[in-house]
Amino acid sequence: MDQNDTLPVLPPLPLPVPAARPAPAPAAGGRPACWEPGTPAAQVPDAVRDALLAPLVDHHCHGVRRDDLTRARFELLITEAATPAPPGTTHFDTPVGTAIRRWCAPVLDLEPHVPAAVYLSRRAELGAREANTRLLRAAGVVAFLVDPGHGGGDLLSAAEMGRLGGAAADEIVRLERVEQDVAREGLTCVGYLEALEDRLAARAARAVGLKTVLAHRCGLDFAPSRPSRGAVIAAAARRLAGPGGPLTDPDLLRHLLWTAVDIARERGLPLQVHTGYGGPPSSLGIGPHRSDPALMTGFLRALRPTGVPVILLRCYPYHRQAAYLASVYPHVYVDVGLAPTSTASGSAAIIGELLELVPYHKLMFSSDCRGVAEMCHLGALYFRRGLALALAARLREGEWSAADAARVAHMIGSGNARRVYRL
Repeated sequence: MDQNDTLPVLPPLPLPVPAARPAPAPAAGGRPACWEPGTPAAQVPDAVRDALLAPLVDHHCHGVRRDDLTRARFELLITEAATPAPPGTTHFDTPVGTAIRRWCAPVLDLEPHVPAAVYLSRRAELGAREANTRLLRAAGVVAFLVDPGHGGGDLLSAAEMGRLGGAAADEIVRLERVEQDVAREGLTCVGYLEALEDRLAARAARAVGLKTVLAHRCGLDFAPSRPSRGAVIAAAARRLAGPGGPLTDPDLLRHLLWTAVDIARERGLPLQVHTGYGGPPSSLGIGPHRSDPALMTGFLRALRPTGVPVILLRCYPYHRQAAYLASVYPHVYVDVGLAPTSTASGSAAIIGELLELVPYHKLMFSSDCRGVAEMCHLGALYFRRGLALALAARLREGEWSAADAARVAHMIGSGNARRVYRL
């Protein structure tokens, strides 16, 4: 018998079938509530389905709001735009908005596709704590790695995310947030630079990784080498003359980055680099083309001897460039973060394109949840659905075995993150 004859031949994947009744959120440690008969996960072999449903490690997310939200505030938190929708329109008329009404409504005991006003009314009735608990637990996450860089007491801390989500939780240190705190302390240039290194080291001692948003402060087309001491001191003087705003000086950002590299190497921590989708405030004047991870090839090459793992976050729409970098540099890893949520049914195409080139041990899941717990639930849901479709296509073509698909699903969902972050 030909080897291909032993591989599973699967029927075409149907469109998801709406639930007959609302599905309750699972208890902590239970299976995600987002899978129903007729969804892609039901159309793969049992071993693959079990791997897709296994608890995830969300290696990059943010805190969600602890307070009850007005509709205007909620809508701003489900979009990357910094402005309300134009008059007469709504941010619910987006793939994310439609997905909330379809997939988050049942978790709050509503029928799928309820109007936005009904959804938000039910959310307010339950209260922020109950809604957050249900949605975070519905995601089926076993560990949250939280970047608290947005700051503010209105957001849940890493520990609170873990408690409400029924999961473990650890912190990712955002470099630029630490720098901003130090810059406001009224230090001299030398004192500022010394405090910056000490503060980063202290925070890293309690964290599982470091992160930079340099792409949206000066672009990824920065000089890859360490800046000179003189350039750093001059940049520090400029910074301390007006420390209130975000750090945008390329020399000082490079110094911050290389300081973090030294700390990461010493402590065996990975470095997350925000790329692609998710633009900066327009006042910084940095176009989205400058967040292409290919622009930092020189830095990745210079970093290779240190052995510090670099994880390219988000990446979309530059995920093909990120896939190339992960395929040729042993220390580079990739996720697509918010892209599956933002594109909804388009998630399978994005994940499939990554699987065309990224070594399977280099790809990770993250929800990139921020502000509202709906984004965590949807991030996990569309990751699972997109990966299910991508795996099913390879199974139908006889290119993969069921064992291959199950193993890769486990690796991407949790195994790779556990290894790189030493969880």
